[in-house]
Amino acid sequence: MGTGWELTKQLREQIYKYANYQQTSVSLRQMVQFGPNPSPGSIFLASQFIVEELPIRLALKVKDLENAPLGLSNAPSTIKVKNWYAQSFEELTSLPKPSIDENLSKLLYSKNEETSSNEQVNPAVNELNNVALNNAFSDDGIVVRLHHHSYFNTKQDNYEQHVDSPTFGKKYFTPCPINIIWPKEVYDYNKLVYETLSKIKKRHDATVATMAQGVQEWKVENKTVRVNSSVQTFLDRFYMSRIGIRMLIGQHIALNMSQASPTKSRINNFLNGSKNVSNSLSNSKNNYVGVICTQCNVGEIAEDAIETAKYICEEYYGLFESPKIQLIAPHNPISFMYVPGHLIHMLFETLKNSLRATIEFHTPRLKKQFIEESNNPNLKPDDVDLNDLNFPPIKVIISEGVEDIAIKISDEGGGIPRSEVPLIWTYLYTTVDETPVLEPEYDQSSFKAPMAGFGYGLPISRLYAQYFGGDLKLISMEGYGTDVYLHLNRLSSSSEPLP
Repeated sequence: MGTGWELTKQLREQIYKYANYQQTSVSLRQMVQFGPNPSPGSIFLASQFIVEELPIRLALKVKDLENAPLGLSNAPSTIKVKNWYAQSFEELTSLPKPSIDENLSKLLYSKNEETSSNEQVNPAVNELNNVALNNAFSDDGIVVRLHHHSYFNTKQDNYEQHVDSPTFGKKYFTPCPINIIWPKEVYDYNKLVYETLSKIKKRHDATVATMAQGVQEWKVENKTVRVNSSVQTFLDRFYMSRIGIRMLIGQHIALNMSQASPTKSRINNFLNGSKNVSNSLSNSKNNYVGVICTQCNVGEIAEDAIETAKYICEEYYGLFESPKIQLIAPHNPISFMYVPGHLIHMLFETLKNSLRATIEFHTPRLKKQFIEESNNPNLKPDDVDLNDLNFPPIKVIISEGVEDIAIKISDEGGGIPRSEVPLIWTYLYTTVDETPVLEPEYDQSSFKAPMAGFGYGLPISRLYAQYFGGDLKLISMEGYGTDVYLHLNRLSSSSEPLP
């Protein structure tokens, strides 16, 4: 955020006006309709949709942060995050609207003039019927997870307001011709939106960690150890809507980078002209539509997450080799349509927890056993190197069903007491003695999460799973270990769960 920027009264009034609009959800299927080489015309129309939809979502974030419960809105880091969203809102609403002359209008809308009346219904309304997204209690029956959809309850009262929403009845994807020469204005506007979104994305890279620090500041100010239910509900909604915003921005940036152009098509045809020549790299790229992979290989993603988690573990504990992680998967690769970035994040966070639990639970016992077997009475536990200890392995089991792809991560890390199981889903609950503190001017773009300490890994991972209709569950055996079950919806039919 640039120095000297401020949230003016006029800008706040504009933000609150947009915050009254209803959001328009975008389904995974709609996002992949662009194909691996999207038409610049489709990107142009999607850019217009994004420039109208994102300010609504950003405005809601600013309003929510200004009204965060129990004084959380006054925390310095919360104010910093709020100002990031307000500045991004201002940048998007300040963009000049593209001029569409008669010739361009024919190219864009010739095949899309007829729209059935049922397509005018906001797909977000369908979320009301999704029990998995609107449950009042999580399945452990203890943690209340209310999702506020109060604006649906007043749908009739606010109908005029919904009609006035800039994106009411509009779609993210609209089919347009590919093999034509699009006018310069189309490419210019696509580039303008791409550059604006790239700047906004970078600004918000550290939002999760900065908001976590805001909660930490609130806890210190209020002399409390745990996050209560109202703050928990607020953070669930805050982080879930952030996932939606990041998904739209990331997808649109990636689509812009892969949009088709006549020159690019000729070069691709020249380089890959022979149908007999197979190129695994180009084939893998053809599986991607933006950040979504239409043939996401679960086993390969799991292997990447395993290697990353092991590397972080080895760096943190000074190990030559982390505890072993066994991957158990069917012989035939399991592939489905998903966002690899989401999947690797969920697996990495869960594996990181299992590695830490395994090492810290078994180290005292294994050191004692090592000393006994060494026959050296002068040897002390602090003298025993962790690299000399043999830790039990962690198992990652992948299973494929008709509706779900399930991944179980099973460790022998001592488990969690039953009284603490509900707490693992609360923000900033951590078993680490000292929570890491961010420097006032840390580098947002290069920020890396530590091995442990912020206490948002599992709650955020569960939101990632729920975003596309899945879930993350945990079963623990105190004194032995923990099983984490990650359920992924393979039907790819769900729309965004708009809070």
